[in-house]
Order: sequence, then C-alpha cells, then structure tokens
Amino acid sequence: MNELPAVSSLRTVGEHVELDLGQDLASSPRYNDDIAPTKSTQRTWSRWNVASLWVGMAICVPTYTLGGVLTAYFGLSVGEALWTILIANIIVLIPLTLNAFPGTKYGLPCPVVLRASFGIIGSNVPSLIRALVACGWFGVQTLFGGIAIHLLLSAIFEGWAALGGIGEVLGFFIFWIANITVVIRGSESIKHLETLAAPMLLAVALGLLFWAMPKVDVGTLLEMPPSRPPGQPLAGYFMAALTAMVGFWATLSLNIPDFSRYARSQRSQIIGQMIGLPLTMLLFSGLGVVLTAASTELVGVSISDPINLIGKIDSPFWVVLAMLMIILATISTNTAANIVSPTNVFQNVAPKYINEHKGVLLTGLIGILLMSWELLKKLGLLDTDVSLESLYSNWLVGYSSLLGPIAGIMIVDYFLIKKQSYDVLALYQDNAGYPAWNKAGLIAFLVPVALTIIAITTGELSWFYTYGWFTGSMLGGLIYLFMARKQTRSTV
Repeated sequence: MNELPAVSSLRTVGEHVELDLGQDLASSPRYNDDIAPTKSTQRTWSRWNVASLWVGMAICVPTYTLGGVLTAYFGLSVGEALWTILIANIIVLIPLTLNAFPGTKYGLPCPVVLRASFGIIGSNVPSLIRALVACGWFGVQTLFGGIAIHLLLSAIFEGWAALGGIGEVLGFFIFWIANITVVIRGSESIKHLETLAAPMLLAVALGLLFWAMPKVDVGTLLEMPPSRPPGQPLAGYFMAALTAMVGFWATLSLNIPDFSRYARSQRSQIIGQMIGLPLTMLLFSGLGVVLTAASTELVGVSISDPINLIGKIDSPFWVVLAMLMIILATISTNTAANIVSPTNVFQNVAPKYINEHKGVLLTGLIGILLMSWELLKKLGLLDTDVSLESLYSNWLVGYSSLLGPIAGIMIVDYFLIKKQSYDVLALYQDNAGYPAWNKAGLIAFLVPVALTIIAITTGELSWFYTYGWFTGSMLGGLIYLFMARKQTRSTV
C-alpha cells in the first residue's frame, strides 16, 4: 500500500475535477472515503443510465396515487390534471439540472455541496431536514412494497391471504431487507437495477392501460367535470396542485448531486434528465389520473393506488407477475430517491464514525420508526384515522415549503456567488476557507420557514404556504444573493 502524500491536490480530467488524496484530508474529521469526490473511473453513467434512473424513480406507487389526488382532492378535471403534471415536471427540471452541475464537475455528494452555502457544520441543518423527509418516504415506499409482497404471496399460497394485516407487516420487513441489501452493494448495483427495471416498469404501466381501455371510455373521462365547487376559478386550484406536483420532486432537486457525481458529463446528466423525467411522469402519473377516475367503473369502487387495483384482477398469474414488477419498481425508486441521500447526510454529520453501511442501516431504522404507527395499526395495536389524502396534500405541500428555500440557495450560491468554482479541498477541512456556519445561508433558509410557520399557525399569508415551493425558493434565493454579496464585499 502506497503511503499518501502530505498534501492533497486537484487535477482536471476532461471536464471533471479529480481529487488526489493526501494526509491532510485523510486525517480531517470532515472527510471519509464514502463522501469523497468520485474518481473519473467511477463516472460511468451515460444519458441513458440517467434517464433509466428517472424512469425507475418516477414509475412508483406514490406517483400513480398523486395523479388520482390531483382530481379527487385538488379539484382538477382529468384534462387539467394531465396538463398540470406535464407543466410541473418541466418546471422541476430547472432546479434538478442546475443543482446537478457541481456534482458532475467535482464529483461531490449533496451534503458536501451544501457546505459551500451553509457552512461546514451549518450544512447539517438542511441536510438533516432533507434526510428525514427521505426517511419518511422510505417508510411509505417500504409499506407499499410490503403490501405488494403480501398480495403476491396471497396469490401463490392460499393460507397467506388469511394473515391480513400481519401478512402486510411481514411483507414490509421482507421488502426492507431486500432493499437495504441492494443499496449496500453500491452505486453500480443501483445503476444495473435501474437499467433493468426501466423497460419492465414501462411494460407494467402499458399492461394496466391495455387491461383498462376496453372497459372505459376515455372521451367520457376527459369530459368529466372537475370536483371543485361549480363556478370556482381554476387558477387557485391549479397553483395548489402545481405546487404539490413540483414538491413531489423537491427532494431530488436538492440531492441530485448524489447521482450526477457519477455522470460522464454535464451533457449526459442534462439530456438524461430531460428524457427520463417529464414523459415518464406524464405517462405514469397520468395513468393514475385516468385509472383512478375510471376505477369505479372498472372494479366497482374508487381505488387510487395500482397495488390494490391490480389485486382486483381475477387472474392469479397476472397478479403475481404485476406484483413482481411493482416490487422491483418500488425497490428502484426507494433505492435512488430515499436511501442514497440520507446515507450521505448521516456520513456528513459524523464522517469518522458513520460509513456508508452504517448510514444505510440508520436510514432503514428511522424509516421503520416513522412508519411504526401504520405497522401497529395493521397489527391491530393502534387506532388511527390518518388518511392517504392527508398524507399527500399536507405532506407534499408541507415539506416543499421547507425544501424550496434550500434549492434556491444552492442555485444562487453555485452560479451567482461562487461562479461555478468551489475550493474542493477547503470543503473537507475546518477553517480552510469556508466558515463553520454561514449566516447568509441560514438566514435565507429560516426567513421563508418562519413565514410558512406563521401562515400555518395564524392563517395569515396562507398563499405563502399554499405555493410553498415557489415562494420559498424565490425568497430564499433572493435573500441569500443579497446577504452573500454583502458578505463578499465586506471581506474584500
């Protein structure tokens, strides 16, 4: 084993900046190998790998269900909901592609990127918020995966169906173990999983549509009146639905560097995201819109998620096949969207004590705790009336109000303040160029959050909360731009 040089250095490899590790960073409490910049040899993801990543993440149960929520609870017609999905996902491409830039150029994960705008220690604040949201989604997705395993085993073994809620809980932990195992195998495992899952998941979506089309009249569905009160203008309902749909990917708009750090080039990540996200979301979430609206005619009851809808198909073979696809879809989404990010965050908090494997396990355990209420409910040990509708309407809008300001701050910092130039070595050391706590970033984050809390608790400024991602990202970005430029002038 070669001894490390005393001092770390950087070199340019094509459009990438690569770190040559020295003793100074290796011994730093802010560094470990798992959050280190990726090597050029690790940056193997083509545009198609990036596109497949998005296909794998977008084709999932919550995406489908969100489509149904747009019509049932945001008051949109089927046609209005489809346009909202398309517009929202074109909008969300902006922060996704922009925040991916530092990851691709420097090979940095999201928590390290946040050190530039929030400070070496201050970065833990937005990072932990993003991590907890991801852990919550990990629990939700694992629950869906557990239900799919339960229905799969029920279709194969007659006695399993009799387990009811206990079977769903057992399915939850079977899925949990499988998902954690995939992530521990590393980034290449994720890439191969997404590449494998993408065409199979598209087949599931098209299969559902093929099954439903002979039984429903699409023209009639498109002509169905919206569920909002008659005479109410579209604008307010549209903006609330748009915020929820944009907020759905508010999480990934922050931690996209966790994946773009493996991209071959900026062109690969930009084109891959443009190919993979909008059309896939329109297909699968739009499928949720149409089939939720048609579910009463299809199976006699309104069903907003594909798992229980597929469970109504009177064919064990097709149920088993579809559930296998759904399980694969959920694993791919959970892996990319909900495990990688918090794992990196936990390592960022304590790099010398938490490695990748420990971070993955910690993410999984928090996910179990956050879903414990639902697991206890299924076991008959807890009575709760928390609804799917409440989860989506309040969950999406609520956390987008927290994550929007962070996205705005990250974009402003990298492109307008740092001019696309980071001191990478300083990002892994104390007192080397970046402050421990960057007041500009923290204030720019806390002001929109404070206004959100005021809106929720008093009813005043309700529009600020309703349009949380847009208002938060713009206000946070503007405050940061003003304060960071003021800080820069004062140090000159």
